[in-house]
Amino acid sequence: MAKTVPFTLADAREWKNQFPTPFYILDEEGIRQTVTDINTAFSWNEGFCEHFAVKANPNPSVLRLLASLGCGTDCASIAELEMSRRCGMTGHKIILTSNETSDACYQKAKEVGAIINLDDITQIDHMERAVGIPDTVCCRFNPGSFGISNAIMGNLYDSKFGMTEEQLFEAFRILKAKGVEHFGIHAMLASCSLDETYYPALAEKLFDLVLRMREENDITVEFVDFAGGVGIPYRPEEKKVDILKVGAEVKKVYDRLLTANGIQLRIMTEMGRFVTGPHGYLVTTCVGKKHIYREYIGVDANAANLMRPAIYGSYHHVTVLGKENEAPCQIVDVVGCLCENNDKFAVQRELPAIDEGDILVIHDGGAHGYSMGYNYNGSLRCAELMMHADKTVTLVRRAETLEDYFATFDIDPVFSKKE
Repeated sequence: MAKTVPFTLADAREWKNQFPTPFYILDEEGIRQTVTDINTAFSWNEGFCEHFAVKANPNPSVLRLLASLGCGTDCASIAELEMSRRCGMTGHKIILTSNETSDACYQKAKEVGAIINLDDITQIDHMERAVGIPDTVCCRFNPGSFGISNAIMGNLYDSKFGMTEEQLFEAFRILKAKGVEHFGIHAMLASCSLDETYYPALAEKLFDLVLRMREENDITVEFVDFAGGVGIPYRPEEKKVDILKVGAEVKKVYDRLLTANGIQLRIMTEMGRFVTGPHGYLVTTCVGKKHIYREYIGVDANAANLMRPAIYGSYHHVTVLGKENEAPCQIVDVVGCLCENNDKFAVQRELPAIDEGDILVIHDGGAHGYSMGYNYNGSLRCAELMMHADKTVTLVRRAETLEDYFATFDIDPVFSKKE
């Protein structure tokens, strides 16, 4: 099945007249529908909340849109906590899930009223030193192995995230003794999984911990955070996760393990990639072609705009606007201008004939796309546009300028003179 683009060549040309490529297009209606589907899937759980992972797409317009749909945020830094606050989210709508957390980060979390999700048992002392002991604390669990994972998350035994089971139980005992009244358990055991059994399997694991925590520690866990991990179909042949089916399967596990034992708790998710990933498109222009040992198509975007292919070898589909119905006739690498050989959006990809000036669309850049950008080779971050239902666009982040690039430098340094 071919991947489609929700705008036309004429649309892209009109936008390009005002905003030079490269730029990102964020599909507002696509994001709305995805959040609606998530909320519907878990509507059976009283108090359910999708806490969007800010790291996936830290654009204030995106966060304000999500806030209007009832979402909260999951944050990993002071900047993400502050952005959430500025976008109208406060209190337990915000969760701090960080690691090697600084005192300043704990203090910012307390300032905005966020739930603190501790990554390690040693962080209990660090948190207490920085902000005291909150009445609500969550702890991150890492079982060391799990039946569903992938290369992005890696082997959980090697992962730096979370506590062992023994540490989790000990952490809850310590926190209870220190006065914590409300407890939560968090776990992210896979990344970008298209396996629809992932959340149900995770529910089995976490709900069992909830039961044992009550039995062994006399602690009632009030919420469980499934985090993210639900993937998106980057390749045309891959199938989209049916989140309504997933929610129904989680309910079966909930009823069997918790409802049957007289336990009710809130479920949270942090599906950053699932929420915005498919609804972000990197629009770029062919600026050159090179014919050596391979055929290369050069574009005006580079890995600084979307680095997933460079660091993970990830597949991102490429559409040549206006040539969607033309048969592939060449095998090419689609590359940017950086002085690194991994600056490639597509490697040995079959595409239709491409001419200089053609507009290409790189799919599924709405999560971990712009947010992972950097300034290598002096690359300037591109603009982001929000596309509305009527195909009009709003500039929601302007492109960086040279003045932005030089703003943090001392451009007139004083050097010591040799005597």
